[in-house]
Amino acid sequence: MPRRVDGVDAARGLALIGMFVAHVAPVVASVEVTQLLSIAEERPRLLFALTAGIGLGFISGGAAPITEGRDTLRRQIAIRAVILIVLGFLIWALLNPLVFIILDVYGVAFLIMLPLLFLRPWVALALGVGLVVIAPGLAELGARTEFVQAVRQTPVKFLSDWVVGGAYPVIVWVPVMLIGLALARLDLARARVLAAAALIGSLAAAVFLPIAASMPGPEVVSEASWSVPLHESIMTVGNVGVCVVVVAALVAVTALARPPVRRVARTLLSPIIAMGAMPLSIYTIHLVVIAGAKRTENGVVTDDSWPLLIGLVVGSMVFAWLWRRYVGRGPLEQVLRWASGRDRADAATAPEAR
Repeated sequence: MPRRVDGVDAARGLALIGMFVAHVAPVVASVEVTQLLSIAEERPRLLFALTAGIGLGFISGGAAPITEGRDTLRRQIAIRAVILIVLGFLIWALLNPLVFIILDVYGVAFLIMLPLLFLRPWVALALGVGLVVIAPGLAELGARTEFVQAVRQTPVKFLSDWVVGGAYPVIVWVPVMLIGLALARLDLARARVLAAAALIGSLAAAVFLPIAASMPGPEVVSEASWSVPLHESIMTVGNVGVCVVVVAALVAVTALARPPVRRVARTLLSPIIAMGAMPLSIYTIHLVVIAGAKRTENGVVTDDSWPLLIGLVVGSMVFAWLWRRYVGRGPLEQVLRWASGRDRADAATAPEAR
């Protein structure tokens, strides 16, 4: 399977839109609308992590992992990871948007994935699933410890946020990335793999989400209760199931459906696919926009706004679609590729360079 897969890019584009909603959608009085908007709280993060793992699987050979140049690939990924960490800190220091910044945690997760990159697919899948079951609860418990609370009062509080205390703890992200890596290794181009992934994901969502919904969450239970870590783990398993179903459905409709269906799906989804093909550029631009949209209302600093949300979604689609059509790879993606040596490595292995 090629490194760019429309269905995976579409899933990543949907994750970006979900993040926009989570970041700038205003508070509403309607319970139904509030519940609808709450979908954007957790699932886009997990969908982003899942597609990140799939992406790592693709660039390392997909269903046929590369055997030569593994050290070079790991070095390129490590360079990208460090750049992402630095970029995350720069955005935080210079713009300080009113949201958790994903880039530095993304970079840390990439570094942790380096020694796991060429695990056998069933090993990666078993490890990922096993850790997804327990990691969210452990993150919740870890965030409550006196040590983590003390670290969060220091200038290095980002260390605790990376591991357990932030919105994107790596002990949750890495297991989800392992599941994505395993899906890429098992070959998302195979209908049987997609069908099995969709079935298992549907079962996980159907079983665990109702259980989580029936349990009191952290908003109504004291932090000392053990039910909160259990709730977080059960909810995450169900949400990861939803994310797997989304990826399987989008890959199926854009790659495995009958040609007329594929053409219609790709055309309709093309703006979202374009967003997902340049996630670093779109995500970074959106941080710049919402940082510039900060204002004070009734003594509270906010960036929430329906016009801003609509502008972010529509503007990102238009920009990404036009850029991809007339220029190609996203601007920051190209910079990252050049800085990590990926362009030079591809040129060295091209037929005309041999």
